[in-house]
Amino acid sequence: MKTSSTTPRSVIVVGAGLGGIAAAAHLARHGMTVTVIEKNPRPGGRCDRISRDGHHFDTGPTLFVMPLLYEQEFTALGANMYEALDLQRVDPTYHLVFDDGSRLNLTSDMKRMHEQLEAIEPGSFQGFLRYMDEGHRHYHVSMEKLVNREFRTATEFFSLRNLPLLFQLKPLVKHYHNAGSYFRTPRLKASFTFQDMYMGLSPFEALATFSLMPYTELAHGVWYPRGGMYRVTEALVEIARQAGVEFVFDTAVRQIDVNGASARGVILSDGQKLAADIVLANADLPYVYQSLLPDQNLASRLSRKRFSCSVISFFWGVDKSYPDLGPHTLFLGDNYRENFESIVQNMPLSEHPSLYLHAPTRIDPSMAPPGQDTLIAIVPVGHMGEDNQQDWGDIRDRARQEVFQRLALLGITDLEAHLKFETVYTPHSWHKLYNLLKGSTHGLCHNLTQLGYFRPANRHPHYHNLYFVGASTHPGTGMPTAMVSARMVAQRIMESA
Repeated sequence: MKTSSTTPRSVIVVGAGLGGIAAAAHLARHGMTVTVIEKNPRPGGRCDRISRDGHHFDTGPTLFVMPLLYEQEFTALGANMYEALDLQRVDPTYHLVFDDGSRLNLTSDMKRMHEQLEAIEPGSFQGFLRYMDEGHRHYHVSMEKLVNREFRTATEFFSLRNLPLLFQLKPLVKHYHNAGSYFRTPRLKASFTFQDMYMGLSPFEALATFSLMPYTELAHGVWYPRGGMYRVTEALVEIARQAGVEFVFDTAVRQIDVNGASARGVILSDGQKLAADIVLANADLPYVYQSLLPDQNLASRLSRKRFSCSVISFFWGVDKSYPDLGPHTLFLGDNYRENFESIVQNMPLSEHPSLYLHAPTRIDPSMAPPGQDTLIAIVPVGHMGEDNQQDWGDIRDRARQEVFQRLALLGITDLEAHLKFETVYTPHSWHKLYNLLKGSTHGLCHNLTQLGYFRPANRHPHYHNLYFVGASTHPGTGMPTAMVSARMVAQRIMESA
């Protein structure tokens, strides 16, 4: 049922991920009546939380990066980021460990970086400084020209004023190859390209543009909100509720109700219909087209696009503490290229895969009971195949043993004996819990033909009042970029209301 011109416009948001929550808050702050419907018992989507026996785990991102972008988006919501979150800087940002046990600690301490880099590759510190200078340019140009812009038409993207981006951002050069202009040794090239995994990309396919990631981590810092990354979700929910947003949890949407050229609302799993003037889908975009909308031609076209990789995540409650284990430890295998080829091609787990270990209690002791540890191990893997024939039980077990073997490089050989409990997420888990098609944890891939104007738009091409926000839409995956997407789509909705 449509509202009159004197009645606030009604909006239903499908999914309480970060983009959905932030968009709901923007719309409510501008006088709209907003209801967020979420199938799970908590908000956050894949940025979820597991709590058990005094241990707390973030299921999604474990690093607070790109703080300037976060601050911009909190300000747009009328909030002070530093009042909403108790942020602590993490430095060194990472403890990198190689196959022979040698290490490199990435830090903003330039004296320490000089000592470490020169010990690995004489002359590499000057290359590092030039690489950071390029990352500075890539970061600021990307934020201005790509991330904070919505390309509604082809002419907005393919304009003469955007032509310099081909030279400023190096979108036609692969990231790993570009790193070779600054470093000779494979280990240093790996050390400054692994961040592509944040977007579910291989450094051998990622754009050189993404040197912006190692730059922002060292220049702007890697941070940690006291209470974990889930505090970002909670802070956004608080802002949304203060603006008047209503949240409905444990309620699944079966279908977006469409008629002619418009969406009329949603149909819940129990058959109940809820009417709205505007529908905003924050569920994973390929899932929305495949399962919530009737046009299977569009769904099929979207399913043929490139999807990002997935991960196997181990969440371990441990009955002892490992104080020598840093908050962010990354094991980089010497078979770096083969590792990523196996991921991209959805092949079985490679030998000695690169993997990541997070120990939040090094920063925030409240994340585990006194004298104990909360550990998260993340092993990147391919997504679910079309025939779904991968043996994920076997891949999971091999990944677990790889983690234990890598920890032995640090002298930790007794972890398995001290596990109180284990929770594991495989691609099947991501698919089942969060409706991520193929279990792809970062949505659609961020290759050249799926960025900017080429990325799926935030508005449906046929249903004029149906909008999208989230990882698979513009500008892309990531917690702060979800908030950017939310602001953009809210502005577009308000313009058309």
